[in-house]
Amino acid sequence: MLFNNNDFDFSFFEIPGSDFKLEMNRNKFVSPSEGFQRGNMQRDEYKSYKNYNSVMLQASNDREQKMLKVMEYAFAIVDLNLYLDMHPEDMEAYRLYKSYIDEGRKAEQEYINAYGPLVITNADTSNYEWLKNPWPWDSMGGNMYV
Repeated sequence: MLFNNNDFDFSFFEIPGSDFKLEMNRNKFVSPSEGFQRGNMQRDEYKSYKNYNSVMLQASNDREQKMLKVMEYAFAIVDLNLYLDMHPEDMEAYRLYKSYIDEGRKAEQEYINAYGPLVITNADTSNYEWLKNPWPWDSMGGNMYV
């Protein structure tokens, strides 16, 4: 690394008039929920567009809440994977990545147990239940899923 083997201490470094601060003991990543909402897991890498504020997604029922949790963990896993491609030495990020994989699997299993398979490989292969009517979007009403 650039500053290895020297006596420089950058833990106090700050540029006046900017929002750049080097903070050594602060978590670099936001929660999966916040990361999913804003599209970025890195705490200091997000800059909002002009005066735009993202709207927090609100699940209206248990099914949507479970699906939102699955999507949040899926996003966090992919975003941390991209980060680790560029920072393979970051063990904090790697531990977080592994824990989100475990949490994501749990969230997927909760959804599957309550509402059925998310993908065809989650389906019971001893029969063809997914071909029986009504299809999930047929019984939910409206044309939201068509």
